[in-house]
Amino acid sequence: MFPVLIGTVVVAGIVGYLSERSGFTRNGYIPSIVICVGGAFLFYFVTIMFGIGFGSPGLNAIASSIGALIIVPTRYRK
Repeated sequence: MFPVLIGTVVVAGIVGYLSERSGFTRNGYIPSIVICVGGAFLFYFVTIMFGIGFGSPGLNAIASSIGALIIVPTRYRK
């Protein structure tokens, strides 16, 4: 369980960095990584409590990170 949590954080951080690097978001590197890690934590604990997920912990981390980046606006989007 603990290695899955660490892997979720690492994958979410990578997704946040790559989203900022590719131009998908314009929040800044640190805010994007924090948003992704927060979304991945939330989805990880929901998966543990309710069993909702996509099967693979890595796929859960990627999907939840991208979802958090789409849902949470940190700057005014034009």
